[in-house]
Amino acid sequence: MIVALRNCPAPAKLNRFLHVTGRRSDGYHLLETVFEMIDLCDLLHFSIRQDARIVRHGAIPELAAGVDDLSVRAARLLAQESGTALGVDIAIVKRIPVGGGLGGGSSDAATTLLALNRLWRLRWTPARLARLALRLGADVPVFVHGNNAYATGIGEQLVALPLPERFFVVVAPGVTVSTAEVFAAPELTRDTKLIKIPGLSRGLAVSEGRNDLEPVVCARFPEVAAALAALRREALAAAQDPDTARMTGSGSCVFLPVADRRRGEAIRARIAALGVGKAFVVRSLASHPLRNWAFERQRSST
Repeated sequence: MIVALRNCPAPAKLNRFLHVTGRRSDGYHLLETVFEMIDLCDLLHFSIRQDARIVRHGAIPELAAGVDDLSVRAARLLAQESGTALGVDIAIVKRIPVGGGLGGGSSDAATTLLALNRLWRLRWTPARLARLALRLGADVPVFVHGNNAYATGIGEQLVALPLPERFFVVVAPGVTVSTAEVFAAPELTRDTKLIKIPGLSRGLAVSEGRNDLEPVVCARFPEVAAALAALRREALAAAQDPDTARMTGSGSCVFLPVADRRRGEAIRARIAALGVGKAFVVRSLASHPLRNWAFERQRSST
C-alpha cells in the first residue's frame, strides 16, 4: 500500500483570453475563456495519517493568519464526502506566484484531490471528483479534468481544446490583485459576445480574444500596466501583434507568447533588467501531468 506521495506537480494556467459575458442573478459573472496549462508548477507532498487529521506543514506568507489554503480545504472536503477514516500530512513547495492570476491555489487544490484519490484508494471517477472540485472554486475542475479547455458559465463548463506547444514569457509584477474588487468595478465590461466554438477549432479565438479585466487592473495597479507595456514593446520589436501580450485571470501576471525558448530567454533578460517584475520562460503543457495517473486502475464509481 502506498503511504506517501512526493513531488506531485500542480501546474499554473494562463487565460489566453478572458471575456465577461454577463452576470447571474446570484452575482456570479459569466465568463468565456481558454485555459492553457504551463510547466510552472508547485510541488505537493502527501503522507497518510491513521488518525483522520488533515495537517498542513509550513505556511504561505501571503495568506492571512488562520486562513486555510485550498489544499487543506480540498482534503477536508474529500475526507468528509468520501467517509474515509484516513488523514494526511500536506506540504507545498510554492513556485507559482500567489495572487497573480495563474491559478496556483486552484491547482494545488486539484492536485490534492487527484493525489488523495490514489493515496486514500477512493477510486472516484474524474467526473465525480470534478463535481466536488467545483465547490472549492470555478477554476478547480479544469485542473482535475486535466485538459486545456474552452470554458463558459462561471468557468466550469469545459470543452477540451487541444493546443499546439508554445513558449511564453510570464512577468509577475509583485503585486496582489483582489479578484472580488476587480469584478465589482463599475467600469468592468460585462457584455462581451461569445466566440463560437467552430472558430476555436481553427485556432482563431485564442489569438483574437482579449482580457476584459485587464483595463480595470491596469488603471488601479501601475505595476501591472508597466509590465504589460514592456512586453508589448518586445512584441513590436519582434514584428508581433502587441495585443498578444495580455494579463492572465484577474492579474497581476502578464504574458507574451514567443516563437521558442531562446527568444523567450532573451526577452526575459531584458524584462529583468527593466525591474518591472520577476520574469519566467515557460512551456505549455498538452495536459496535466497527473491526468492519467490519478485514475489508473480505478473502478467506475459515480
